[in-house]
Amino acid sequence: MTLKSVLLGGVFALSLVGASQAEDKVIHMINCGDNTGAGIPLQDELIKGWEGENPGYKVQLEFVPWGQCQEKSTTLASAGNPPAVAYMGSRTLKQLAANDLIIPVNMTEEEKATYAAPILATITANGQQWGLPRAFSTKALYWNKDLYEAAGLDPDTPPKTWDEMYDFAKAIKEKTDSDGFGLAAASFDNTMHQFMNYVYTNGGQVINEDGEIVFNSPNNVEALAFYGKMAEVSQPGPIAYDRAKLRPLFSEGKIGMFISGPWERTRVTDVNWGVAPIPVGPSGTPGTLLITDSLAVFKGSGVEEQALSLAKLLTNPENQMAFELAEGFTPLRDLPEVRALVEKDPTWSAFLDAIPTGGPEPFVTDYVGLQDSINEAVQGVVLGEVDPAEAVEIAAEQLEEFK
Repeated sequence: MTLKSVLLGGVFALSLVGASQAEDKVIHMINCGDNTGAGIPLQDELIKGWEGENPGYKVQLEFVPWGQCQEKSTTLASAGNPPAVAYMGSRTLKQLAANDLIIPVNMTEEEKATYAAPILATITANGQQWGLPRAFSTKALYWNKDLYEAAGLDPDTPPKTWDEMYDFAKAIKEKTDSDGFGLAAASFDNTMHQFMNYVYTNGGQVINEDGEIVFNSPNNVEALAFYGKMAEVSQPGPIAYDRAKLRPLFSEGKIGMFISGPWERTRVTDVNWGVAPIPVGPSGTPGTLLITDSLAVFKGSGVEEQALSLAKLLTNPENQMAFELAEGFTPLRDLPEVRALVEKDPTWSAFLDAIPTGGPEPFVTDYVGLQDSINEAVQGVVLGEVDPAEAVEIAAEQLEEFK
């Protein structure tokens, strides 16, 4: 063999490698937020491992700010250029499925059994799952122990009922320089989320197991009336506040209580705080709104099978748990690590104990419409512009269009 033939053979081999790399099929994955989360390096390692086991495929991970993330994925899919897999609020899945933009996730019975039934309900429509849960949250009540003491309340005894919560907030507002409660009523999705905590702690529902709108109920009228009543003891102008804006008020000692998720445990600073289950309404039992975000596999990417394989790898029990612990999310599954988590940090109990009795985010085909209708009812009552019973009736009629 001549030197020339060896060189030509080497060039040919290199050209084959280059052609192979050029022909790698791209799995475009959209991730909401940025790449600074403590769980992202774990995700990156899993993706690299998956690529190694699936030659010919390359994952292109794109981080998109929360405000534009879900809209971008939906817009690309509607235009016929979908991402292969994207991080989506589970509330969007039914609408995406109805518009034939995502593929169903065929879970085995063994896979389904790893989730509590209320969590599985957040991704299930017509008996079919449409996403793989990636993040999960429950809510609880945070209270400022120093403000309790200043108001003559027992700093170690949080309210257990709505009436107690109102009375405690009233005492703080009247006897200290702070407001009693942080109330969210802005035109934003977490206003509806906050209100749903009251619905689920008062025995209410939005949609029943048969898919019927049951929002117009005495339970929900009570819940909305109480939400409006809490405005009397909250920070001024609650319609200017979404949930995230309440944290600074709590951290600065300007409000005595607010309802939020487990992430506040590491973000609230310089406050002697406690956390407890959300107080219960007169017609209810302990509960919370269960919210999941999911990895959805979009239709039409040409790599649906591989995208589903990747999504299942990222969300399997072992990998998902490691991601959650790094990110500070409420764990999705009841694993031994979860019980160890509570033993190490008892403040987790308030968020985990509510899961079995929690209720899912309403699963509809027009989530924005649902959100707007409920937010309008909340704002109308908080501003004193409409009677709670009338607001609930109007919202229920509107919700019929969105189921």
